[in-house]
Order: sequence, then C-alpha cells, then structure tokens
Amino acid sequence: MADVVRVLSTLALMGAVRGLAGRYQAAGGARIDADFAPTLGLLDRLGGGETADVVILTKQALDDLAADGSVVAASCVDLARSFVGIAVKAGVAYPDIATGAALRATLLAARSIAYSRIGASGIFFAQLIDRLGIGSEVNARARIIPSGLTAELLAGGEADLAVQQISELKQVAGVEVVGAIPRELQTPAVFSAGRWAASAKAVQADALLKYLASPEVVPMLRESGLEP
Repeated sequence: MADVVRVLSTLALMGAVRGLAGRYQAAGGARIDADFAPTLGLLDRLGGGETADVVILTKQALDDLAADGSVVAASCVDLARSFVGIAVKAGVAYPDIATGAALRATLLAARSIAYSRIGASGIFFAQLIDRLGIGSEVNARARIIPSGLTAELLAGGEADLAVQQISELKQVAGVEVVGAIPRELQTPAVFSAGRWAASAKAVQADALLKYLASPEVVPMLRESGLEP
C-alpha cells in the first residue's frame, strides 16, 4: 500500500515508535507498520531477505549496512542514546545500584537476574559481570532469555531483577525501573535510522526519517526512557 511505511526497529525504540505512529499519521504522514526485535535478530532477518522501508538499529549496525549499500548512507540519522538499567517488580524495595560496589553486592544478593542473550543490553551485561568478577555466580542463577522483554519475568516471580535498556524495561506493566547502571560502567548505545536501499517508497521513508529526527519527537523519546 502506498500510504504504509514498513519499519523494522530495535526493541529499544518500541515505546517511542508506537507512541508517535498515530500522531504522525494524523498529521498527514504514512501509516507506520512496525515490527520490533533486537538488532542482531533484525540483521539476521534482513540478511535472510526480509525487506523494509526504514530500519532502526544500533548506530554501528546501521553504519555497517550503509557501508555495504544495503541502507542509503545519506538518509541515516541518529535518533537517541540509551542506557542499560535495572527494574524490579512494582512495590518491591529498590536495591542499591548507585555505585559499582553497591551494584556488585546487589547482583550477588539477587535470587535470579533476567537478561537477554542477543540484545545489546544482554551482551553488555554478560561482559559487565565478568569485569566485576561475578560472572559465574550470577549466571548460575540467571534467567537468560533468547530475546524479548526481560522485565516480563519479574511479574511471575521468575527473577528478582531485570536488566535491559531502560526504554525496554518501561514497556512492561507492573514493574518499576530502579535506575541506570552506574554510567562510569557503561557506554550508552546510540540508535540510528535509515532508508533501506531496496525500498520502493523513498519519499515516504525519507519523510518519516525527517520526522523521527525532528524536535517534535524529543518529548516522546524522553518519556520512553531515551535521551535524544
């Protein structure tokens, strides 16, 4: 359909994209047909022949696709920064994660911690616990999911803590975000968007990309847990 733009987006932008889709269409833009998955999962799908008009991925992944011509380099825009955080079930006392030492103690004290295997946050967390010297202890009790929203495991009591991008943690009802892992321990992920080179809807895709990078979207990015 001429009035539909197909978007493949990383999970970190799910809240923002869903929030702005109706507003964008009401303002005269195309209808956004979006699907969400971790960046590595989307790269596998795109490599397998799936197509889209706009892709939203980590900056590094998008730059790689632009370098090989899969994404139009001139269309690429940086959208937001994202930090990895920790969530607990609503009503539970917040653990101390204010410093590296406090975070280490909290992780060791948790009965179980949920994180993802292939998402950017999960890869970061696996490396972090190894740096903190507690990888084997944490992983012995961890719930490592293939992909998806880790905070969903809090509701059923399958984990005490959930680790993921803050914008992803905020997508799950009945949980509360404690805060970001100390920033000196992490580098923010940057998420970017670009037009898929094979898209037959260059005009509509470029219009959406311009909107996503506009000041109008900034409040929604912040509300979803991202930094413009």
